[in-house]
Amino acid sequence: MTTLLPTRERMYAALTARDPAFEGIFFTAVKTTHIFCRPTCRAKTPRLENVDFFPCATDALAAGYRPCLRCRPTELAPRPPALVERLREAVEHAPGGRLTDKELLALEIEPTTARRQFRRYYGVTFHAWQRARRLGLALGDVRAGRPLAEAGAERGYGSASAFRDAFSKTFGQPPGQARKAVQGDTASGGCLFESRYETPLGSMIALADERGLRLLEFADRRGLPREVENLRRRLRAAVVPGTNAHLQAIGRELAEYFAGRRQKFTVPLAPVGSDFQLRVWDQLCAIPHGETRAYAHIAAAIGQPRAVRAIGRTNGSNMLCLVIPCHRVIRADGALCGYGGGVWRKRWLIDHERGMIGQGSLALDQPRTA
Repeated sequence: MTTLLPTRERMYAALTARDPAFEGIFFTAVKTTHIFCRPTCRAKTPRLENVDFFPCATDALAAGYRPCLRCRPTELAPRPPALVERLREAVEHAPGGRLTDKELLALEIEPTTARRQFRRYYGVTFHAWQRARRLGLALGDVRAGRPLAEAGAERGYGSASAFRDAFSKTFGQPPGQARKAVQGDTASGGCLFESRYETPLGSMIALADERGLRLLEFADRRGLPREVENLRRRLRAAVVPGTNAHLQAIGRELAEYFAGRRQKFTVPLAPVGSDFQLRVWDQLCAIPHGETRAYAHIAAAIGQPRAVRAIGRTNGSNMLCLVIPCHRVIRADGALCGYGGGVWRKRWLIDHERGMIGQGSLALDQPRTA
């Protein structure tokens, strides 16, 4: 995924003005202090020649910078840029679910700015997001039994042939086959709906189809584009913005979990992995809320006590974070070790879960014996 940044001069001007419209677009790192901040941080503005700019906090951390203790760029996710929220709302009310460049200009929105902010937040340009969203909604219409021509017209396609061509290009099959395809089986080519959620630890992205939740990850995870592509290829499915019952359920359950009102996720899961990986992930789900286990304990639980390294790799390849709680696996000496979402998140999650059951300190739980 290629991330576009504004010019250095434009970002420095936004930093000097502490412009909130650039929250989530870039982070500022100061070479002389080795600290990075949000663009709205109230700290003294550094000189341009002493500044590095990064598209995400993860990149700044990887470059050796420390998060600012004042604006805490890694701990709280900024809201989506105001322009992104405005555009999403406008699309909801637009005929056919789309806005042209001319219509954007009429709303006093510069199309290049819309494309840049959408690419930073969603990973695609605004118009690409609109196209994918329209096709995803149209797929749902066709599967629900609406006539092909009616579904295409409802989503803003001028003719049945235009709808059929766009649909076939994205989904690899004509829309007339969509009713019988992917009725619980994405192997024949189908759709993975994608939704995004804001949490106290940052934005999260979820993918789901009819079978259940396929992916739940923090949006700044380095390996996320690769994971999405692997899922898309293995399931032979297109990824489109949208929602279904499973995505609506995980949205509710995430809100309850972070509010301290939920200890167990109930949304149906459909992880993609080998038999070994699925066995390991089942064991992760068996770790009680508020407790932790060592890698060796997981290896023993699946009957392969010498597979500790393989357990670690499988833990890291989990694409359903939180709901398959890989954050509850730590080293035998109590160290937190690695976590795809960042060790700081791992510590927060364990402390959060312990706090829900009134158990405060972080320490290794010894496996229980019968």
